Amino acid sequence: MSITGYGGSGAPRVPREAPAAKAAAPVAATDYLGVYQAGPMERIRLVKSGVPASALDAMARSMAVSKEKLVGTLGLPRATVDRKSRENKALSPDEGSRVLGMSRLVGQVQAMVQESGRPEGFDAATWVARWLERPLPALGGQRPAELMDTPEGQALVADLVARMQSAAYA
Repeated sequence: MSITGYGGSGAPRVPREAPAAKAAAPVAATDYLGVYQAGPMERIRLVKSGVPASALDAMARSMAVSKEKLVGTLGLPRATVDRKSRENKALSPDEGSRVLGMSRLVGQVQAMVQESGRPEGFDAATWVARWLERPLPALGGQRPAELMDTPEGQALVADLVARMQSAAYA
């Protein structure tokens, strides 16, 4: 599938989401590509079944950022996350959705690079962590990280990544 291909309408075809994958096992929150490729119903099931608070530890490590930085970017209450992590509990659905939004963004970038045919040596998680901190003209000079604490902001950031992929970035 060509990302920059054109359909009959002349509009660029940019996938907003990878086709739903039928996985034998449930997707984990830190399986970035799996979360990105999962369909909406699978992600909803994952949120409702409970994203473990400990997923934030693994995500922070893979993104090479502090847990405090990641929790702040996602607008999560640090004390609550730490308590739930210590007690091996799941995040609330709202908190889990924010974590999955970050996971999905990393998976989107990972899929984009794999589709380019040159994924060797590229670390999507650390790239996303650095990119989120850059002020972008397309966001009026805001850093994408400033938008990652709401579903709408996460969707806007994901759309920006899709536009970068299709060369429609402005």
